[in-house]
Amino acid sequence: MINNKITIKDDEVVNIQRGAIGHRATWTGLTYCKAKEAGIPEEVIEKILRDAISQTGQVQGAEIKSQCENPENVECFADTFFTPNTIKTFELELKNKDADRLDIEFHHCPLLKAWQDLGFDDSTCEKLCDIAMDGDRNIAKAMGYEFHLGDTIANGCKTCQISFFKKGK
Repeated sequence: MINNKITIKDDEVVNIQRGAIGHRATWTGLTYCKAKEAGIPEEVIEKILRDAISQTGQVQGAEIKSQCENPENVECFADTFFTPNTIKTFELELKNKDADRLDIEFHHCPLLKAWQDLGFDDSTCEKLCDIAMDGDRNIAKAMGYEFHLGDTIANGCKTCQISFFKKGK
């Protein structure tokens, strides 16, 4: 069972950011479900969504890379990508942050909350979560990093565990 807890509730900027992220997730989730209802094969829907989200990650990753003083330094990437508001929005815990590696735990996911609010079952939430992670996978690729997705809240785990790291580290 998915437990997507929220502890930061009274921060106006965080609430606005969560709303925008949730709105984006609503579009993605409803597009996925409506395409299935229209009889489009699920593997076709998934490929289209993954391709679009992957390209979005490449665009965002290139933008982040251009903003980093030293894109070779994973810590610089972390400071650019994970702003204080982003940290609060996803209730992030930075487990490790150095020049070679970033390990993060997410305690809340506004995308997942949107899908839950739409009444999607756990299996659909899990599928949409993995598709959405193609954005982060491709941010890492655009930066020249490796990416690892461990536990996820959508899989019923307590947190999402994500790592960005230099190749071979």
